[in-house]
Amino acid sequence: MGYAEMTSAELTAELKLLNLPSSGNKSEKLARLQKYENTKTSTLEQEVHDAVLVAEISGDSSLASRMKASREVFGTQIPMFGILVVTLLLLSIAGGGILGLPALMSWLEDDPEYTLIDFDPAQARDRASHLVSLGHPQWDGRMSGSQEELATAESNKQNFTEYGMSATIEEFDVPMFEIQSPPSIFYCIPGSYPFGQTIFPCGIEDFNAQHKEYQHRMDYVIQGYSGTGNYQFGDNLNIVNLSNGSDDTLWSQATGEVGMVWGSAGVGSNTDIYAKAIKNDLAALFLVNVVNNCGKVVADDCVPIFKTVDIEGLMDQTGGNLPETIPFVQLSKKMGEELSDLFEQRETNDVKIGIEVDVDNQGTRPVRVPCGIIQGDDDKLIIFGAHHDTVYNGPGAVDDTSGTASVLELARQFGILYGDLGTPKHTIKFCTWGGEEEGLHGSKAWVGKYQKTLADDLIIYINLDMNHVDIDPERGNSLTLFGNYQSDVDQVRNIVSLLESERPELASNYTINIRTLDGAKNTATGMPYNSDHGPFVYDTVQDDNDKTGHALVCYGSGSHEYHTYADDMTRFNEESLAISSIVYGTYARYLAWGEV
Repeated sequence: MGYAEMTSAELTAELKLLNLPSSGNKSEKLARLQKYENTKTSTLEQEVHDAVLVAEISGDSSLASRMKASREVFGTQIPMFGILVVTLLLLSIAGGGILGLPALMSWLEDDPEYTLIDFDPAQARDRASHLVSLGHPQWDGRMSGSQEELATAESNKQNFTEYGMSATIEEFDVPMFEIQSPPSIFYCIPGSYPFGQTIFPCGIEDFNAQHKEYQHRMDYVIQGYSGTGNYQFGDNLNIVNLSNGSDDTLWSQATGEVGMVWGSAGVGSNTDIYAKAIKNDLAALFLVNVVNNCGKVVADDCVPIFKTVDIEGLMDQTGGNLPETIPFVQLSKKMGEELSDLFEQRETNDVKIGIEVDVDNQGTRPVRVPCGIIQGDDDKLIIFGAHHDTVYNGPGAVDDTSGTASVLELARQFGILYGDLGTPKHTIKFCTWGGEEEGLHGSKAWVGKYQKTLADDLIIYINLDMNHVDIDPERGNSLTLFGNYQSDVDQVRNIVSLLESERPELASNYTINIRTLDGAKNTATGMPYNSDHGPFVYDTVQDDNDKTGHALVCYGSGSHEYHTYADDMTRFNEESLAISSIVYGTYARYLAWGEV
């Protein structure tokens, strides 16, 4: 590979290898390397070569103006056209061919003249409202593998068709759990009687007993791949305080009982603590939320959130064992504190707990992937994506109905562009994924099916996951755009500048952070494997010599309601979706149609 074909990051690495300065833009790095390569050429050749490569040219200069410009060489002003002719001649003679042509042709090209795409926030809100309306009649969510998720996928496919695209929908059977009936958690403190305890404490005849049933979704939420359990007062279960879950001796004391872990620093992931519950054969596992959204959704509480387990990682830790009979739920801080206090006094109050959780965590279920397609002149691929599934326990207006609504509106806009501009050079796809909340199952399966095609043809994958900024600026007004190739990020940065210039009434409302994460997998500087971009970056690699896939991602801020019952349309800010959609959509438009 020649220097002119390298990315900015690759040029930087090459400069460092040669102990040369690595700062500057891509053109400056390229010039530095080519100057180093040609150090044995004559002084005249080198002066002319440098004059071309480091010429100071304004960003808006045209080819004609560049040809009219001049450069001082040996104290004489020489027209740029003359410099080009001499340079091509000298380099051709020196190298037996026109060695400098790629660099010179790169210099001749103007910086891209982007055309900002349109984006209608009202249309995005309409799509989001419709998707939310497809949620579960009791729990609001569109859980993967459910009828609600299927209805969502079919709706998205229908939208793609209405936008003038060919559309497909694929199903993939993946490891998935199913909540089969509403859960219930409750307790009882037996009543007091003048002549001693009743024969059946907390039974029908114990009319002095104190009963309480907690509210599903508000007080507790089932966690991913939980098992089934039906425990009544007669089972006489105890709750064992496991602190933050790091003390293995406490776990051994919880065998056959309910273990209660307090989520704090050191608790580990859901996968880690559920694996410990399985290894120690607990009857049930409670995880108390004392970290997330505290005082943000409910003034004096930390509302429980849904989190999954990494099913493959869990099986690795447990030797392939996923019991059907260990319920796993997260409690609100208040619920956890109340139960903890009651069971610390169990010797005097004889408190009893009931747990009814009905979840089938065995086998597979189908998740869906609908795609809208604009066929290009070639099969190279530009792909937009977002996950259309949500947590089971909430509407998921932000996570990730916002991203899905953005993809749908982008598809509508690109359908219009297709009509106006004709067939793009490259093929463009708009896909939404099921199975994200339980482990990126939909995107992983889709990438697995098309791995060879993606490895050969993927130009870029653009992921919109919570690309939403809350309407309340006190929650933070920022969003983050990031990618794993400097060449993409540089273009994004230029487009953001254009947006700020041409659409200040929009861009000025938000702080736009731009980052490059081009480090290795599972490092702080690498792309996180936490949303549907992960498979496109890392799973398309077929051998050690392959480069990772190109991806751009957007995350927003201000979603305190994340993964809770409160993630509904009341806080939805459709305007914020326009930032990432216009920026990334403009880049895709440029890649697909060029400067038309």
